[in-house]
Amino acid sequence: MRRLGTASQWAAVALLGGSALIATEEVRAAEYAQGIYVLGNRGPLAGVIPPPGFYFESETYFYQGDLGGNRVFQGGGVVAANVKINFSANFATPIWVTPVEILGGNLGFSITIPFGTPDVSAGAVLSSPRIDRIIAGREHDAIFNVGDIYLASFVGWHAGNFHWTATALGVVPSGSFENGQLSNIALNRPALDLSGALTYLDPVLGYELSVVPGITFNWINPATRYLTGTEFHLEWSASKYLSKDLSIGLVGYFYDQLTGDSGSGDRIGPFKGRVVSLGGQVGYTFHAGEIPISTSVRVYREFDVKNRFQGTATYLTISAPLWVAPPRTAVESRSVVAKY
Repeated sequence: MRRLGTASQWAAVALLGGSALIATEEVRAAEYAQGIYVLGNRGPLAGVIPPPGFYFESETYFYQGDLGGNRVFQGGGVVAANVKINFSANFATPIWVTPVEILGGNLGFSITIPFGTPDVSAGAVLSSPRIDRIIAGREHDAIFNVGDIYLASFVGWHAGNFHWTATALGVVPSGSFENGQLSNIALNRPALDLSGALTYLDPVLGYELSVVPGITFNWINPATRYLTGTEFHLEWSASKYLSKDLSIGLVGYFYDQLTGDSGSGDRIGPFKGRVVSLGGQVGYTFHAGEIPISTSVRVYREFDVKNRFQGTATYLTISAPLWVAPPRTAVESRSVVAKY
């Protein structure tokens, strides 16, 4: 949905556009002010993988935030100011943990297909691939589309109360990206994300601590010729199990863009972003007969934001086993993965 302004609005937009361009030097963010790695998606028990078998996870994600203060945003070739986003999406992920061992750890694979509707509005559009001039006092896009495909391979180890994983995540453009459109769940940039996760879980005292550092390497968006810089992200959680099925705790994340943006399509400079968040989580495991169904709600509030959207992120996660291989011995049956 797009609306063009009246004559009086055109004058206001021109003034706003001028002030926004002046502010450009102070504004730094990846294309769409977002990374392909969705911050906060790995919380409690991030370092724990279940026994060999097939699993399914559905993650519903809500994000509401804005770029105020006449800050400039570039996404899909569109340069805009005073941008607000109300984002809802679902990430559907089948997971296969194989019996294959690498250095004593189990090898696993997953594929994630996101879909949803980013509702994006801008107070002023300064340029667009469709019309290379100020085209509207207000612009609004809310279009349902399928996101880029996430392919992951991981290896997980266990030693007493410690559990850790190493993950390589590749992002493949889905082809649903539309140049000149504000609302794109697909960012259309191939990327490789390398991360590790470490979890300490004390099943006797019921304490859980997890930390997940990672780094994202981006390739150029071929549609916009915009190259987002290298990004660092860190997630953490600290939880207490009140019973074997119920946990509560704190969660958070930190993001810092390490190198600037570039490319022939970059119109607003070598931008870099930063954000910190803090929030809480509640986890509960239901049982459908003998099948455990793990659920959690996590809410993150962002602060100390530099040149990115600032807002609130909410996750609703549901995961369950589809089939679990019988343990070869009683020792190999690990009760700490009751999350699944």
